[in-house]
This record gives sequence, structure tokens and C-alpha cells, in this order.
Amino acid sequence: GARETFESYYRKQRRKQARLVLQPPSNMHETLDGYRKYFNQIVGFFVVEDHILHTTQGLVTRAYLDELWEMALSKTIAALRTHSSYCSDPSLVLDLKNLIVLFADTLQGYGFPVNQLFDMLLEIQDQYSETLLKKWSGVFRNILDSDNYSPIPVCNEDIYKKIVGQFPFQDAELEKQPFPKKFPFSEFVPKVYNQIKEFIYACLKFSEDLHLSSTEVDDMIRKSTNLLLTRTLSNCLQNVIKRKNVGLTELVQIIINTTHLEKSCKFLEEFITNITNVLPETVHTTKLYGTTTFKDARHAAEEEIYTNLNQKIDQFLQLADYDWMALEPGSRASDYLVDLIGFLRSTFAVFTHLPGDVDVHSTMSGKVAQTACMSACKHLATSLLQLLLEADVRQLSLGALQQFNLDVEECER
Repeated sequence: GARETFESYYRKQRRKQARLVLQPPSNMHETLDGYRKYFNQIVGFFVVEDHILHTTQGLVTRAYLDELWEMALSKTIAALRTHSSYCSDPSLVLDLKNLIVLFADTLQGYGFPVNQLFDMLLEIQDQYSETLLKKWSGVFRNILDSDNYSPIPVCNEDIYKKIVGQFPFQDAELEKQPFPKKFPFSEFVPKVYNQIKEFIYACLKFSEDLHLSSTEVDDMIRKSTNLLLTRTLSNCLQNVIKRKNVGLTELVQIIINTTHLEKSCKFLEEFITNITNVLPETVHTTKLYGTTTFKDARHAAEEEIYTNLNQKIDQFLQLADYDWMALEPGSRASDYLVDLIGFLRSTFAVFTHLPGDVDVHSTMSGKVAQTACMSACKHLATSLLQLLLEADVRQLSLGALQQFNLDVEECER
């Protein structure tokens, strides 16, 4: 006969139990089992309450249950926000997402509103994207560090087909050449291209079962891929270019490689379109602006070439040892200058022996070579003039000037 007392006692006790159930273990984020146990407890609690709602009179009311679910939902979401932010492993974040989807779908089946959980999954998706970018930063670094920065040699048709299968490259001239022959780019081009595709697949995995439209999925993949190109890959390329021991041939190879990767962006666009079935003409589709990444890397590599050359010229000039009071000039140009010109000659030979199709590479490396040559001549001329105008050169003999003149003529020749 104490029904009311019992009802209020029951609800009070169950509220306390709900609070216990909703308290996540402190190391929940470390394993998937931690999350699974947490979700199972919550589902168990609400399945029991739902059962009592439908099998008893008045002990549990819809209003009481809705209020309890509201509290549970906000506590669960807060706990998931906190714990998922500790996670740095993309595959664990992906497994967690699948668990949350199961959790939401199960409770929705019992009539509980779960939209907020799906909204929160979109936040976790940003987190997933960040962990992917971190992971791929390491992948790209390894590829770039282990590359030999020389054109890929091919000795037979099978190898040729394999590489063309990995990277969209067509060149009628190269196809006609007999084996053995070389692709213009080095290993890192097909490897980087394939890793970008792997990244796109990894992004797609998260969007499954989230009840998103194909346009939303397409947009999400493109935004993440843009970050991969403009931030992650861009940093890795810039680091390689700015490395202390990077040589001229490597820099020239990077210029060629990035040109090929830039051209491949349109194939990546098609790849995303084929996956999501959203045509690029559709309103609001994000363009892949990876092309800027490759242009920036190329400019950086070119700048590095000019800087490197000028530094080398400076090293030779430090060996210049003019006797400003010489009575007679020597019979030929100074040794340091003859060595310097020899060095420049072999350097520019690197540009002319580049592999690849006539139109793109010869003009491209030709353009870089021309600018490098002009920049080197300008730097040398300024530096030679500087030698003459040094503050500690107080007097000049005619013999010294004639020797200096011989050197300048040697440069002109």
C-alpha cells in the first residue's frame, strides 16, 4: 500500500545507478574494450528501463525516462569528447566510430533520440582526420628519405606496365624507345601518389554508416585531401629541399617529380568522383588545390639551386689570392677561377643530361638552368667587383689589374 513511496524510491535509486553507469573508467580511451564495456552498461540500463515502462503500470513514465536519457546523453557525449581527444591511433578512432554507430542505432531502435550522437561523430571525424594526417606525415617522410632521387630505370615491359599501373603517366615518345629506358621521375612519385589514394580510402571509411549524403561525403574527403596536400605533404617536401646535404641533381629531380605530381591531381579528382559519385560540376564541390603545393615546392627547389650555386661560388672566391702590387700579370687566368668555371660547367651539364620527354623536361630544366646560369654570372660579377673594392686594397699595380682582366675575360669566354 505504499506505492507512491516505492515509485519515488525506485526512481531515486535508479538515478543514482544511472550516474554510476555513466561514469567512464579513467583509462577508457586506451582500448576498444574500455569503450565497449561503457556502452554496454548504458544500453543495459536503458533496455531495462524501457522494459519496465512497457510491462508495469506507472513505475516508470515516458517523461521520467526522457529526462533520464537527456542527462545520460549529455554525460556520454562529454565523456566521449574527452576520451576520444586522447586517441592518436586512426584505426582505434575508426573502431570507436563504428561502436558509437552501433550504440546509437541500438538505442534508436528503443525509441530514444540519438541525433546528438551523430552530430558528435562529425566532431570525432575532425579528430580522425588529424590522426590520419599525423600518420601520413610519417609515411611521406619515409618515402622521401628513402628515395634515391634518380629516374626509375625499366628493363622490360612488365616493369613498365607495373609503374604505369601505379601512376597515371603517358608518353608516346618513351613508349617507342627500346628497353632498357628510364621514366623521367624517381620512385617517390608513384609511391606518394598511391599513398594519397590510400589516405582517401581511409577518409571514406569514417563516413560509412553516418547517414550522410554523397555530397557531404565528397566534401569531407576533398577537404581532408586538401589538408594532406597543402599541409602534410607540403611540409615534408619543403623539409627535403631545405636539408643541409641536398645536392643539385636531387633538387632538379624534385622539380621534375613535383611537375608530374601536379599533373596527376586531375586523376585524383576523378578518383574521388568515382568513389562518391558526385560530379565535379555539382554546386559547392571543393576543388583539390594540391597544385599549389607542388608549385610551391618547385619554387623552393629552384631558389635552393640558386642559393647553393652562389654559396659554392663564394667558396671558390675565398681561394682568390691576388697580389695587388704584382709587377707582371701571370700568363693565364688564376687557378681558383679556372676551377670555378670547371665546376660550373659540370653543374650545368646536370641540367642537360636530364631524362624524359623532350618538350616538358628540356624546357623546364632548361628554364631553371638558364635562370641559374644568369644568377651565377650576376653573383660572380658582383663578387669580383667587390674584391677590387675591398677596403684593405689600398693600391693597385698595372700588373695586378692585367691579371684581374685576364680572369674577367676567362669568365666572359
